[in-house]
Amino acid sequence: MSDPLTILVTSVPPVAPDDTFARALRHRVQRALSLPEGVVVTDVSLPQTIAAAVDQPVPRPAAIPYLSVDGASAAIDWYVEVFGASLVGDPIVMPDGRIGHSELSLGGGVLYLSDAHPELGVVAPTPGQASVSLMLAVDDTDATLARVETTGGRRDRDPYDGYGHRNAWVYDPFGHRWGLQGPIPAPAGGGGVGDPIRHGDVGYVSWWTPDVAMAATFYRAVLGWEYAPGSADQGRQITSASMPMGLWGEQDESTLFCTYVVDSTDEAVAVIRSAGGSAEDPTEEPYGRVAMCADDQGMRFSVYEGRASQPRPAVTGRRHGDLSYITYEVQDGARAHAFYGTVLGWDFDGGTSEDHWRDDDPVPMFGMPGGHAGVVVPMWRVDDIAAAVTRVREAGGTSTDPERRPYGTTAQCTDDQGGRFHLGQL
Repeated sequence: MSDPLTILVTSVPPVAPDDTFARALRHRVQRALSLPEGVVVTDVSLPQTIAAAVDQPVPRPAAIPYLSVDGASAAIDWYVEVFGASLVGDPIVMPDGRIGHSELSLGGGVLYLSDAHPELGVVAPTPGQASVSLMLAVDDTDATLARVETTGGRRDRDPYDGYGHRNAWVYDPFGHRWGLQGPIPAPAGGGGVGDPIRHGDVGYVSWWTPDVAMAATFYRAVLGWEYAPGSADQGRQITSASMPMGLWGEQDESTLFCTYVVDSTDEAVAVIRSAGGSAEDPTEEPYGRVAMCADDQGMRFSVYEGRASQPRPAVTGRRHGDLSYITYEVQDGARAHAFYGTVLGWDFDGGTSEDHWRDDDPVPMFGMPGGHAGVVVPMWRVDDIAAAVTRVREAGGTSTDPERRPYGTTAQCTDDQGGRFHLGQL
């Protein structure tokens, strides 16, 4: 006679494991097998792993890059902010505080990252040397390059068009070399790779404001701006715009600070001084040779030598949140006309009202009415101006009702610190 327990066991058909549990367990085993020798995962609970596997399924390429850096926590933040990566699950933190393993979703694939563990033979890269480079597909090569350079990275090779893409090579702040590969932008509205930025164009703008944290919150709510860490606590780099833009705090009043492209910074400084303005001696910055200046009426700006690879901004912006028009509210329009015509080569036409000037050649477009205290007022491009006006008011700002004009629909606004700007649906 057979043992009753044997009969009971053999009579029960096997049950397939739950799919979610099976995927999570397989995911955990794969991670454990890929870790350096000596790194354990006993401090990671299975529910965390299940959440990572279910909520953020990530495709596995044939070979997963596993980077080692000095300062993995800062590197995670940098890759998230600059390259748009997403952290998968929680990093594994070792008893000594170093990160033993973390996982990022990036560019449709996976990137593993840990702190350096020299005792295990896992070391950070030697600065300026790379035996392995990583290729990353991006939406906008030039914009990504600008974010890299303003957040501690550096360019290794200027952007160039080849093999059907716009390419650039950079080193991140942690020593790893990346190839950026994006679409070649078609010339549109005076901008594009076939039309490089030129003398007199606006190459960079910064919204100067009393409180940069308040401004970052306000404009994220109104315009959807996203930011990378700036070079100081008072700065933010705007990463969602099609041209380089930033925020700069601790200012007495809100205004748009403009940086103009010139053929030669040193020659421009000499011309500015001879035209009655003031200019500091040029300095070398990651983005070029730059000088801080003021015109002959005290309005501040800067000049720098633009790179031939930098595309021109579009005349009125390309997408929601872009700069689409600049109004220079100057004291004396005729004097401003003479100064900027001499310094930047602007060729003015008569404006729509007395003491108002405009120039349709440099980009973005702008006007220069006189009789004001000296403030630069931007217009930000929006897709739906009625919705944008509502967001301004809900965020603590003020706005007029939208008004239809020959070139589009606009509204005059202030932010929650009193800074004036316009919205334009063009």
